[in-house]
Amino acid sequence: MKIRDFLKLAVYTQLLPALESGQEELLVGGQAVVEGVMMRAPHSFSVAVRQPSGQIAVHREPVRRPSERYPILRFPILRGLGTLGQSMWLGVRALRYSALCALDQEGNAKSAEQKSAETGGWAMTLNLAFSALFFLAFYKFLPLFLATVMERHFPSLENHFLFNLTDGVIRLALFLAFLGAISSWKEIRRVYEYHGAEHKTVFNFESGDTVNIENARRFSRLHPRCGTSFLLVVMVVSLLLFLLIPFHSFWLRLVSRIVLLPVITGVSYEVIRFSAKRGGWLWTQLIRPGLLLQRITTAVPSDDQLETAVRALEEAMTLERAQGGELVIA
Repeated sequence: MKIRDFLKLAVYTQLLPALESGQEELLVGGQAVVEGVMMRAPHSFSVAVRQPSGQIAVHREPVRRPSERYPILRFPILRGLGTLGQSMWLGVRALRYSALCALDQEGNAKSAEQKSAETGGWAMTLNLAFSALFFLAFYKFLPLFLATVMERHFPSLENHFLFNLTDGVIRLALFLAFLGAISSWKEIRRVYEYHGAEHKTVFNFESGDTVNIENARRFSRLHPRCGTSFLLVVMVVSLLLFLLIPFHSFWLRLVSRIVLLPVITGVSYEVIRFSAKRGGWLWTQLIRPGLLLQRITTAVPSDDQLETAVRALEEAMTLERAQGGELVIA
C-alpha cells in the first residue's frame, strides 16, 4: 500500500464515528465508505461500491447482535459498548473492502476480496494502530497539554471547572478544525456525498415509500441519528465526567481520560438512547448541533451515488429476508 493511500485510509478511519448512523433497536443504519455505502439490518450487512469501471461491487454477510452473542451486553452502559464496538468493526471491514474495490481497475469484486485477504489484513492492522495513536495524541494529549500551558499563564484556570472547560473547548475546536481541513480534499468530498446518499436512502426507507432513486432524492441529507451527533454528545459527557475526577497532575489527568473512554462511550450511548425514545425538547437540543455539523460531513449526492446506496440497502434487506428477519421499523 502506498503512503498516500495509507494516509487517506487513516483519515477515513478517523471519520468512521461521524459517518455512521443507526442504533441496535432500529431496523437500518449505514455508513459512507470509499466510493460506496455500507447498510446494515439487525442480522445482516451489505457494502456496495462504485468501481472505476462503473459497475457496483457488492459484499454482504449475516451478523448477530452483540447482545444475542453475549447476554451481559444487554445491560445499560455495556450495551452501548457492544453496539458501537460492532459498528466500528463492521465499519472498518467495509472501509477496507471499499478501498480495495475502488482501486481495482478491472472492476472485479472477487479480485478485491482476494487482495483484502492477502494484503489488506496487515495494512489495515497497521492503519488502525496509527489511527488509534493519532486519536489519543490529537484528542487527548494535545488538548490537555495546551490547557496545561494556558494554566501556567492564566492563574484562573487553576479552577478545576475552568480548566476542564478549556480542555473541552480545545478538543471541540481541534475536531472542527480537522473536519474543516479535510473537507477540501476531493476524495473526502466524495465520501461526504455518499454520506448524504446513505441518509437520504435511510430516510426513504423509514418513510414507508418504495425505496428508489427518485424517492430518495427528495429526502433530507441531514439525519438525526448520524454519528456526528453522537460525537458531540461524547464531548459534552467527557467534560461533565472529568469534573468529577480530582486529579491535578498532567499525567494522571491524561491516564484518566484514556481509561475512562469506555465509560464515556457507554454513558453517551445511554443519553442518546434515552432522549431518542422520549423525543421532545431534550432530543431536539441534542441533535440540533449534530444537524448543523452534518452540513460539513454530508453533501448532496448524485443519482449514481443514490443508486449505490439503494443497492446496498436492497442487498442487506434481501439477506435479512432470507434469514427470516421481520422487516418492520422498530
